[in-house]
Amino acid sequence: MSSNVNMGESSAPPIERHTMEADIACVGFGPAMGGFLTTLTHAWNENPADPAFESKVAPGLPLQVLCYERADDIASGVSGVVTAARGIRESFPQLNPFDIAMATPVTRERILYLLDPVGASRRSLLVQMADRTLRILSATLGVRDDAFHLPWTPQFLHKGGGLVMSIGQFNQWVGAQLMASGLVQIWPSMPVSEPLFQENEVRSGEKVAGIRLTDQGVDRQGTPEAGFVAGMDVRASLTVVGDGPFGAVGRAIDKRIGMPPGHDKREWAMGMKFVIELPEETTLEAGTVWHTFGFPEPEIFGFLYVHPERLASVGIFVPSWLGDPGRTAYRYLQHFIQHPALWRYLKDGTLRSWGAKSLDESGAHGEPFLMGDGYARIGEGSGSTNMLAGSGVDEAWTTGVQLGEAVIDLLRVGRGFTKENLAATYGLRRRASWIERNALAAMNARNGFHRGFASGLLGMALAGLTGGRASLVAKVPPVHKQIKKRTVRSLKELKRQEAAMLAVEDGRALHDALMSARGWPEIEFDGRLLISHQDALLMGGKVQAMPGFADHVTFRNAGLCIQCDDKTCIAMCSGQALTAGSEGAPVFEREKCVHCGACLWNCSHAGPDGLTNIDFRAGAGGLHSVEN
Repeated sequence: MSSNVNMGESSAPPIERHTMEADIACVGFGPAMGGFLTTLTHAWNENPADPAFESKVAPGLPLQVLCYERADDIASGVSGVVTAARGIRESFPQLNPFDIAMATPVTRERILYLLDPVGASRRSLLVQMADRTLRILSATLGVRDDAFHLPWTPQFLHKGGGLVMSIGQFNQWVGAQLMASGLVQIWPSMPVSEPLFQENEVRSGEKVAGIRLTDQGVDRQGTPEAGFVAGMDVRASLTVVGDGPFGAVGRAIDKRIGMPPGHDKREWAMGMKFVIELPEETTLEAGTVWHTFGFPEPEIFGFLYVHPERLASVGIFVPSWLGDPGRTAYRYLQHFIQHPALWRYLKDGTLRSWGAKSLDESGAHGEPFLMGDGYARIGEGSGSTNMLAGSGVDEAWTTGVQLGEAVIDLLRVGRGFTKENLAATYGLRRRASWIERNALAAMNARNGFHRGFASGLLGMALAGLTGGRASLVAKVPPVHKQIKKRTVRSLKELKRQEAAMLAVEDGRALHDALMSARGWPEIEFDGRLLISHQDALLMGGKVQAMPGFADHVTFRNAGLCIQCDDKTCIAMCSGQALTAGSEGAPVFEREKCVHCGACLWNCSHAGPDGLTNIDFRAGAGGLHSVEN
């Protein structure tokens, strides 16, 4: 049966599709969706006979709640995280962290400013002077192993009383409880290609009428092959969108209805991490949390979180406002773990897994329309991440809880999921909560980094110490304009460039060669912790690529790619899925893609519509590691 829906701009002939009816269709299974579904199931478990939970599409049965997840397992979340866990603990008042693999209470929290021990990072004159002062006064200030331990942790960063967790393990723990309840169905390996828009029967305009699953049995261009199966249309009274910052459904809604006036997603970061089994003689205790800044580049923040059983999550965040087009996360991460302050604990450790994802750092500036007729947005894609506190998991969970409570209220009074009804329940809850207060406090906290590293730290301090009442003003350019063109300003830089080009001719990747030419030491592989990026893909990341799906990364105008000298999309591709083709345009290898989305915001070219030259669509597979 065909769906009566408007897919907007597609000119392809219609395909006959099966349709399924549900009460609530959910897109993406992460912490936000976990909070939403947990809230529904807790209320249902308290009173299964509550008529509010009777299905409208299957009378006599409970609500038909279906959740579709792109990754091949509900435990494929990519993050080791420290969280205050305020919202999570409210959902689970009797929570015992040790019931969740790799979870433990925070016991010790520190901030380290890392000096550059190799002399290769780009540091302004002001930062160089600060480093020199710290080294001169090292005995007095306690500088050790090229690291200055700040004497206190600002309150806005403090996670005391919180948890160190693996999001993969947490998702698995939550998902097991949800599936056992009998109310919720979660379907991994089921990417959602787009929302279904339908003319509103009550008033002018459109509403979201459900979702469309991605076609299977197609070639790389999406052309049906012998085993073609058209993606099913799932029609629902409410579509809950929690598919993260790059989800196809969330971006399609933003494209269709636009963003609120003055809102835009312009700040991003690539987070890349290792899960490391620490040496048997380690002195790092479970619950130890370190936040770092200053190395490998001043703008790159880092972390070390210690889990039980001698496991540690160690990683960095490479931000969009690091304008250098030669930025490359994997090699930066390898230099980070070899900083003397960390290496003394990590040396002789073993790589267990690695992961990467992009983070939407726009915060409240990037908040989309949170609700409309037939849909609501939750989680990171809804602008909930607090970049002042460096916190997003608990915020995402809580937005899901707030929507769950709102949905229960509407079900009990028999009111539909209209924009007004959702605004009067979900919207009011969110605006009156700590999520909103913290989001407003963090709104301009990172503006200063667009004026320089020192300005960025000053801006964060101002916003943090004043609760957002004071901050620096800075114009945040579109993301593609934040990438600075690679230029040669001196004879020394010219020689470096020439050395890099010679290395490229010998088969070396451009950005790796540029880092070596700038003076970054070569990585001496040990086959255990320091391994090549390709080996990490094979043994540490467990990358999956399901057959039968079209390529989800495509290029709008190959000519622009050929003309581009920077190829930042290749430099920041976390899985080396983008490589330089023989004609100059990047080549995409789906079998290596971890779905981090970095290519989307690391393209320096944009069309008249403001979109970059890379299109990132729905796709299956990606990184799979329950430890991440």
